[in-house]
Amino acid sequence: MRKIYSLRKIALGAGGEYVLGARDLRTHACYLIYGELAPGERGRKVCPGVGHEEILLAVKGSLSLSAENEEIRLEEGEALHFQEEETVFLANPGQEKSVYILAGGHSGRAH
Repeated sequence: MRKIYSLRKIALGAGGEYVLGARDLRTHACYLIYGELAPGERGRKVCPGVGHEEILLAVKGSLSLSAENEEIRLEEGEALHFQEEETVFLANPGQEKSVYILAGGHSGRAH
């Protein structure tokens, strides 16, 4: 039987974010991150790492992303692709909780 993961519940118990990956799935091929940001919360780091790529989806509310020379705003339902070792910081500019999903996997380059 397949296991159902209560990601919201687990993430809230783990400080607002949880990585469903190798530990739970027993595979290194892919992972999924569920996260929530409270209104005004900032500084959540996103960095896929060597050999990985990620797609960030704003599920609820909006997200503000800051990188070295760039500011991006994602609205609910919008997604953005990150390549390995790109680092951005997430913030919730809104008055309500923001929910996001990061889906990642191997880029084809060894890590």
